[in-house]
Amino acid sequence: MRWSNLFIPTLRDAPADAEAVSHALLVKGGFIRQLHAGHYSLLPLGWRVHNKVANIVREEMDAIGGQEFLLPTMHPASVWQQSGRWDSMGDIMFRLTDRRDNDLALGITHEEIYATVASELTSYKELPQVWYHLQTKFRDEARPKSGLLRVREFTMKDSYSFDVDWEGLDAAFERHRVAYTTIFERLGLAAFPVEASSGAMGGNTSTEFMVRCDAGEDDVVQCPNCDYAGNIEKATSALASIEDEPGPSEPERFPTPGVRTIAALAELGAPAERQIKTMVMVADGDVVLALMRGDHQLNIQKLVDSTGAIELRPATPDEAKAALGAMPGSLGAVAVKDLRIFADITLQGRTNLTTGANEDDWHYRGVDIGRDIAVTEWADLREVTEGEPCSNCGTALDIVRCVEAGHIFKLGTKYSETFGVRVSDADGKQQPVVMGSYGIGIGRNMATVAEVHNDENGLVWPVSIAPFEAVITVLKLDEPTMTAANGLYEQLKADGVDVLLDDRDARAGVKFADAELIGIPYRLTVGPKSLAAGEVELSTRKTNETKTVSVDAAASEIAALVKAER
Repeated sequence: MRWSNLFIPTLRDAPADAEAVSHALLVKGGFIRQLHAGHYSLLPLGWRVHNKVANIVREEMDAIGGQEFLLPTMHPASVWQQSGRWDSMGDIMFRLTDRRDNDLALGITHEEIYATVASELTSYKELPQVWYHLQTKFRDEARPKSGLLRVREFTMKDSYSFDVDWEGLDAAFERHRVAYTTIFERLGLAAFPVEASSGAMGGNTSTEFMVRCDAGEDDVVQCPNCDYAGNIEKATSALASIEDEPGPSEPERFPTPGVRTIAALAELGAPAERQIKTMVMVADGDVVLALMRGDHQLNIQKLVDSTGAIELRPATPDEAKAALGAMPGSLGAVAVKDLRIFADITLQGRTNLTTGANEDDWHYRGVDIGRDIAVTEWADLREVTEGEPCSNCGTALDIVRCVEAGHIFKLGTKYSETFGVRVSDADGKQQPVVMGSYGIGIGRNMATVAEVHNDENGLVWPVSIAPFEAVITVLKLDEPTMTAANGLYEQLKADGVDVLLDDRDARAGVKFADAELIGIPYRLTVGPKSLAAGEVELSTRKTNETKTVSVDAAASEIAALVKAER
């Protein structure tokens, strides 16, 4: 390709709303342009990178036996209603009505659609299967931002495994885990697996692949000593046990005028770790209680996972008073019988605790949670904090900001049972197919690479996904220089190098700056002075090192460097 024929609209300045480094550089480098919030046009450079990312993903899916499909993006509401996710997806799903008043949706993911196809499977002899596609998805993000990191329209690779039993799913999950590790290595991303919440996808096990990045939106709890890592929405830690002092045979009510906080109650002789914090929440319109140790914080996603709620929010003070009879600060769960009560497991077995008495300015002490509170469900609801000991090795845990680069789920039989995906087993009995789901966002990974591979001059793409692997920068457009440049260009093409010839009539400084901005890994600079000595300059973008090489050896040296890094 010749630069003079390409559309590469580089900019001097980044857009004012670019918060993420990747957003700024992809716009400045002429890779993307925003159409409207959360929707981006991929320009020629952006499309080249996007396709190279997609091809790496495709190659690794094929390597584990994946078969590529292409399924519709517009779906009838009926399949989502059948799975129950028409309601559970909430406002994030784009919905529309056609001219016949049929309710439709733009695909947010494709579990339901693949299940309808898989309903044609009949025998265990047809399993296992791995199906995948690279397809446009739509999610009506409330606050799209950070360029391609958080958008409303994007390309995702979804793959789905179908097995006759859970052992088969375990094997498929492991094959995907290994394939994902390889994908991220090829993309130049130091991604690491973490325990994660399955959320709206369903299933009982999921693993996210995270990349440390300041522009990320996920907090990950990570042990610096062992391999433990978990999303803050799933993470656990080891806490020292607390020995409770003997308490009375029943709760004792005592006055606490003006006391509304954990700290204020602690000043009256009830340390935070000996208090029960009662939070009134509204889950899908119903009031529920969440009980925490006084010095712990509730993780909302953990409560969502425990309740199965589609929508969860804190109750207003008036809603809390209507449910329990008091305003926040005096609330408790002692003797409450008509509400679901979810209690954090750190409270299990605790005695002689203090909590609100459901009357303004009164509390109970001497509360035995097993005796005095009718807990509906015990669950891990606590948010881990930095410095707590690792459950595996006891080392102080770190909390790091990350971008989610991929996510794999063990769905089990949730969708196969709903859509009648059954096969006869070796004994002739009908069994629901056991499914897994595995996703990687193509544009998101392109942006993540841009986040971690850049310097003060611009992008520094890995060879594997760079828009071009090498650029020939011509300093003077006279006949001898262009003849030499064209010769190198043809040699590099013949050697299989994806090469760009910068034949623009522009100043050398502009050409150098543009090549650095768009992040081409290798540059050959061809000018009359160096040619007179039979040489050209070879520059490496990653190290910013430049050396002279002979004209005759330049193409083969670049070809060798490129092939070694693909």
